[in-house]
Amino acid sequence: MTDDEYYFEEGCFITELHNTPDDPAVSVARARVEPGRITRWHSLDNIHERYLMLEGNGTVEIGGEPPRSVGPGEVVRIPPGCRQRITNTGTRDLIFLAVCTPRFVPSAYRDLDQEQ
Repeated sequence: MTDDEYYFEEGCFITELHNTPDDPAVSVARARVEPGRITRWHSLDNIHERYLMLEGNGTVEIGGEPPRSVGPGEVVRIPPGCRQRITNTGTRDLIFLAVCTPRFVPSAYRDLDQEQ
């Protein structure tokens, strides 16, 4: 955990590495999911997201695709508006970079678990 890390309602911890209005093309955040945790189903309106997996092991679910195991070095691409969630299936923290284009803004976030 770093001093800038905060808990996000989705079920993970976030550290914003780069997200400023003067660079609207991209944002980068470090996400951390604790062992045994699963994030909420969510989507991002009009934002392409990529998970660059750094540490740990998990299962990612995107849209209607079957769940897929992921680990360090893998890249997961998530189209705009597509439902998504990730589960930490390992015994240590699952850590990845979330790269958004254009940059992440809170108004684009949709909590799909809450909408059900």
